[in-house]
Amino acid sequence: MNDLTPALDKFILHWGEMGTKWGINRTVAQIHALLFLSEEPLHAEAITEVLGVARSNVSNSLKELQGWGIVRVVHVKGDRRDHFESLADVWEMFQIILDERKRREIDPTLRILRECLDQIDSRRKADRHIEQRLTAMLEFMTTMSTWYTQIRRMPQGAIIKFIKMGGKVSKMLGATG
Repeated sequence: MNDLTPALDKFILHWGEMGTKWGINRTVAQIHALLFLSEEPLHAEAITEVLGVARSNVSNSLKELQGWGIVRVVHVKGDRRDHFESLADVWEMFQIILDERKRREIDPTLRILRECLDQIDSRRKADRHIEQRLTAMLEFMTTMSTWYTQIRRMPQGAIIKFIKMGGKVSKMLGATG
């Protein structure tokens, strides 16, 4: 995969840019894009060559992608090097990413909100205002986290149907606007 087609090159660059907007290192996102679109597993040296990035950056990025659970090591007969491949199922991949983001971002925030509320002295006027705001934030985030957990327990096919229903759900609930 030494020659990147214009479409492959464009997607890799775009995925890297999107990664930075999502708080992901550009190289990590570009390596993921390359592996996602690759027909065969790639070894680190090939990734280094194709993307023109430092070998150490590739190694660290591959470890991060493996930590997320969206890239795995595979072995190729006759080659002693580790090769890497991305999950191919986009639904599974995004569910894993959402699970990780919830674990890394939402769950700690819920914990901190609870800790902050425990530290408030509601006898103080300033603390009452803070308590109201933090309580509203905690209720919102708890509701969304609970909803996510409930949706996540559904079979993938049901989740896809639910999402594709789109506006039909709001019509059913009488919430069209």
